[in-house]
Amino acid sequence: MATEELPSQFDVVILGTGLTESVIAAACSRVGQSVLHLDRRSYYAGNWASFTFNGLLSWIEEYKNQQEVPTTESEQVWRSLIDEGEDLMPLSSVDSSISNLEVFCYASEEEEKEEDPTVSLPSSQPENTQTTSEETNSDSTEEQETVTTDDPIEAVVKTQKEGDEVFEPTEEKAIPEISDSRQSQEEKEQQPISSPADPPVEKITYQKLLKEGRRFNIDLVSKLMYSRGALVDLLIKSNVSRYAEFKNISRILTCRNGKVEQVPCSRADVFASKQLTVVEKRMLMKYLTFCLDFEQHPEEYQDSSEKPFMEFLKTKKLTENLQDFVLHSIAMVSEETPTEEGLKATQHFLRCLGRYGNTPFLFPLYGLGEIPQCFCRMCAVFGGIYCLRHSVQCLVVDKASNSVKAVIDTRGQRISCSHFVVEDSYIRDEQRQSTSYRQISRAVLITDRSVLPSESEQQISLVTVPSLESSTPAIRMVELCSSSMTCMPGTYLVHLTCSSSGSAQEDLAPVISRLFHVPSSPGEEPEEGAEERSKPAVLWVMYFNMRDTSALDSSSYSLPNNVHLCTGPDARLGSDYSIKLAESVFHHLLPDEEFCPPAPNPEDIVYDGDGSQAEGAGFDDTNNTEGDNIQAEEGGVAQEKSPSAESSEASENTESTTQETPLETTAQTTPTDE
Repeated sequence: MATEELPSQFDVVILGTGLTESVIAAACSRVGQSVLHLDRRSYYAGNWASFTFNGLLSWIEEYKNQQEVPTTESEQVWRSLIDEGEDLMPLSSVDSSISNLEVFCYASEEEEKEEDPTVSLPSSQPENTQTTSEETNSDSTEEQETVTTDDPIEAVVKTQKEGDEVFEPTEEKAIPEISDSRQSQEEKEQQPISSPADPPVEKITYQKLLKEGRRFNIDLVSKLMYSRGALVDLLIKSNVSRYAEFKNISRILTCRNGKVEQVPCSRADVFASKQLTVVEKRMLMKYLTFCLDFEQHPEEYQDSSEKPFMEFLKTKKLTENLQDFVLHSIAMVSEETPTEEGLKATQHFLRCLGRYGNTPFLFPLYGLGEIPQCFCRMCAVFGGIYCLRHSVQCLVVDKASNSVKAVIDTRGQRISCSHFVVEDSYIRDEQRQSTSYRQISRAVLITDRSVLPSESEQQISLVTVPSLESSTPAIRMVELCSSSMTCMPGTYLVHLTCSSSGSAQEDLAPVISRLFHVPSSPGEEPEEGAEERSKPAVLWVMYFNMRDTSALDSSSYSLPNNVHLCTGPDARLGSDYSIKLAESVFHHLLPDEEFCPPAPNPEDIVYDGDGSQAEGAGFDDTNNTEGDNIQAEEGGVAQEKSPSAESSEASENTESTTQETPLETTAQTTPTDE
């Protein structure tokens, strides 16, 4: 296939495989458009990608080398492919969206004592789930139990214990079908996962990280999925949820006065909290109940709607403790945020509680990079063509209409198209009206234990670290355990994110040194009795800044009429901006078509003798099937899928994957329309 030419005509050519571009590709392919989806990288998902540890090291080297290699253009060759009345618009061949990349290793560099492992050469290909071995999956799930259901969807989420009351509209309740199994699983989770012999904790060296590198899935961007957010709703509506699995965020933490504390989310958490007095519990309950339907009580907030949210919280006579919880860990906004915006953020948080568990958030197993790949697979199933390490060198623009007629790829082939969708990083500076961007500061840490140890080591935590100064942004931290399939057992993967005020290291290093023990030399341990011994030790850390162009619109670029721009990841916790942007671009392309209609379930597809297929029942008509049919249907689609991997294949190799409930079963028993 590498030497064969591509078809010369497509309805839509899409450059970049990030989340927004992948959703657009899936939506266009689903309604019958011919789609060519390209990416100059050797991996899917762009800046949304997930890497193994070795793959990330290789990506770092490739990125640094890319900055040193000057781009060369062959305009004479290109011009031989254009006709009179056409012009060329070259695209960038270098990705400049990442900057200030710094890596530090603090793990001991001593050799492995047990054996001399042969470490395979790193690859920049993000580790996909079908290459994850059965041993890897079983290590993290051998003591966990599967809740069986009759739903054919492969997506699963971790649920919370039975009996937790949550703030939610009265017509939307927890799922009765799975409530009987929650308590037994909670009891099992309270027991630390350990071997029968309880061996001593093994020291983690750098060689150990390399040896176990395939167990890591490290995201370039750190985001969570609101259970009632646009991304979850789209996954359910389109049936793409069956390609992935999800785990519930088990706790929300905050850092106050140098101490990490758990934030009470549900009604049960509020009354069980030891951080709050009885009076504070009543005040918090009253305030959160008001936030659920604050629009019905305009007299209580209209006078303050344009004032800072912090001032409004003070007028509600909340204590300083409660103000901190609401502002930083529930609404997750700044002190200067307008009151009405803060109330809407609080309301959204509360309405997301209870859909899949005791917190509002989900996380995809094997990392966020799985989600773009799921949409790429849907596009491929409906006929989309994918090429990695293949890009577009320039656009052929019709001078009269100022629209793109064709593209010229890196092999010199001219490909005609009606629409061109492109990721922002492919656009040159000369095509931008403004080159002033916001930046996101990111840090990725591998640590040896949790910032807040508990009886269960398998906790996924969202931690909010308020800014020390009013001029600096609050920092969001997500701590992932090994059962999320993103790190090896005995370690935690920690993501820190904030809006940039300087380089990533300048923004985040002070917080890291406050919450973690950062050795002064590799392998150094703190002195006996020192305060640092109580902190998790940093084994490895990477800092970088990522460009955030979400504030820019089409007027910020000088582009042809039928070129549709997709920005990269933004600084927000959720992915609603990217999904809404994808929907907006789709409706510009095809205003009369439905955005991502439900894909037919594999068991509903009827294959004729000539290989044609008829669309079966949609999402609302999903029938119950046995577990064996799930594997059979996945096998039936495998020949059509994209080169990317899907999490569902890994789940077939795993006997059980955390306490589970199908994503779509929940959607059918709980109204999805807000």
